[in-house]
Amino acid sequence: MVSKISEGVEINVETFYQADYSNPANHEFMFAYRINIENHNSFAIKLLQRKWDIFDSNGQTREVEGEGVVGMQPVIEPGKHFQYVSGCNLQTEMGRMKGAYLMENQNDKLTFSVNIPPFEMIVPFKNN
Repeated sequence: MVSKISEGVEINVETFYQADYSNPANHEFMFAYRINIENHNSFAIKLLQRKWDIFDSNGQTREVEGEGVVGMQPVIEPGKHFQYVSGCNLQTEMGRMKGAYLMENQNDKLTFSVNIPPFEMIVPFKNN
């Protein structure tokens, strides 16, 4: 698990290889990731947008942007957290993701960026 605090928001990421949804013969490797977002600020925050940079070990890179996460734009009160699970497909057995969330301070409606720490996705047998 990787963790980072940025702008008073703690991001924890845990990854899982999804063997049942992968097809190595066709260069399809599916990973799930669980993200926990904890608000250490004294004000509520709203997750407006996400931006991901996805790196495959074959040199391919992708950028993914969109509103909220998993179809939601959650509001996270001070001292509370929001957790979700999503996924990413790679063409190789190893890759990496990093990104940022655009958050909105619910008191003054100013927006700020929260960094998502880089995390690796590796098929388990590659770790041996």
